[in-house]
Amino acid sequence: MVRVFVGVRIDPNVAEKISALQSQLKRCLPGVRWVGRENLHFTLKFLGPVEEERVVEIGDALEQALRLFPRFSILARGIGVFPDIRKARVLWVGLEGASLALLAIGVEAALEPAGFAREKRGFEPHLTIGRWRNFDRRAEMIRREIDQWKEYDFGQSRVEEVVFFQSILKTEGAVYHPLRIIRLSN
Repeated sequence: MVRVFVGVRIDPNVAEKISALQSQLKRCLPGVRWVGRENLHFTLKFLGPVEEERVVEIGDALEQALRLFPRFSILARGIGVFPDIRKARVLWVGLEGASLALLAIGVEAALEPAGFAREKRGFEPHLTIGRWRNFDRRAEMIRREIDQWKEYDFGQSRVEEVVFFQSILKTEGAVYHPLRIIRLSN
């Protein structure tokens, strides 16, 4: 079995700005496990564990569905938390771009015939930049930091490819290995 998901990498300049923010936030937001710059991506669909024999089939389905999807730009702006400020578990950077939701729908449609159920939750495009291990209820401090950065513009990324990733869990954190890269259309 391999643990897999479909995602998009972000522009290195945007990743650098996010990494700089993480460095600042480390001093005032305790207990966060930060996502490394090399792992910054946004997930279109998490598939979980699948048999290794299915990797080619899944990659082919994605390739078939997405190869004609046009390239587009997204904007990384602001930070927030899931599920809410009182029970924060995930710290994220927001993503804006009309084509993001269409791309997610395309991935869902490609993988449904292969037995992967459509996501029931609404698509909320974001980059996870940190996770709280043990949230210590410092909601007011977190609210101040989020308010300070909620409109910050991290920059634009061109979405030119979709990556079918393997996620390898290690004690120091996950390592993402591309299994297939699907280039989007000019």
